[in-house]
Amino acid sequence: MKAIGFKTSLPINDVNSFLEFEMEKPAPKGKDLLVKIAAVSVNPVDYKIRQNSAKDQVLEVPKVIGWDAVGKVEAVGDEVSLFKVGDEVYYAGDINRSGSNAEYQLVDERIVGKKPKKLSNEAAAAMPLTALTAWEIMFDRIRINEKDKGKTILIIGGAGGVGSIAIQIAKKVAGLTVIATASRPETVEWCKAQGADYVFNHKDLINEMHEAGFQSVDFILDFVDINMYWDIVTELIKPQGHIASITGSSDPVALNKLKNKSVSFSWELMYTRSIFQTEDMIEQHHILNTVADLLDNGILKSTLNETLSGFSADHLKKAHQQLENNTTIGKIVIKF
Repeated sequence: MKAIGFKTSLPINDVNSFLEFEMEKPAPKGKDLLVKIAAVSVNPVDYKIRQNSAKDQVLEVPKVIGWDAVGKVEAVGDEVSLFKVGDEVYYAGDINRSGSNAEYQLVDERIVGKKPKKLSNEAAAAMPLTALTAWEIMFDRIRINEKDKGKTILIIGGAGGVGSIAIQIAKKVAGLTVIATASRPETVEWCKAQGADYVFNHKDLINEMHEAGFQSVDFILDFVDINMYWDIVTELIKPQGHIASITGSSDPVALNKLKNKSVSFSWELMYTRSIFQTEDMIEQHHILNTVADLLDNGILKSTLNETLSGFSADHLKKAHQQLENNTTIGKIVIKF
């Protein structure tokens, strides 16, 4: 089967940053599905792993990345109970296994959902990783529930892949008042189209929020850089509020700034359940099925914004370059 990977970490404009090659089609065992892939999308995690996982070394076999896919089940392992051959599925996969930048992929059924019936392959491929991340950060980490309806949430990085669907989930599912950050006219409009009630410029966030009448907010989601915004979010969060971030931190986070307000802080990593094979790993199956129903019912909409037709190294390079330039709005999908 055809796959695209890399043997060493190179700048994306290098001719060898991605290599097309042939590898053996894998066979499913246990809870694995063998999926024939129809479309994939790209995420910032893709380029970060490409840049860092093969530094100062040359791998014998190219590393295949990619963590968003839509496809059809071609074969199943002997312990599979949730799907059958022929089912259309979508998923974000497992960061410790071979990725979706290939014609076929093995994936544990517990982190796979039914593909939304009313969406194209491309529109569906845009959704798994970002929807899982947004859902988990709100409902598993912060544990937003019915009693929180009408409360305020600030989403830093509203026009990105995760921010785009987080706006929708916060507004349409959680019933919150949604404030997003964006700085360009096109990203401001995109955030409003996703359902944001207010959009403020991150470059003057505190002043713009105060001028609009928001002295503080109940919840804050960081999808950009937690240390860059730490002083801002600790000022804007309400006493007994909750801040959550997906971005990680190379420097320690000054949690002492939260003490007087009794504010909670959480990290979110969508891969935690699959990395550690947690007892509740199947929750990602349930979340993806719930999101599929919300998409089919028109409550949520795909964040697809650009489609590249043809599974090739050149298209992967183009998608990675856009993400690295931080100019992407919504999601980029590659159609096989």
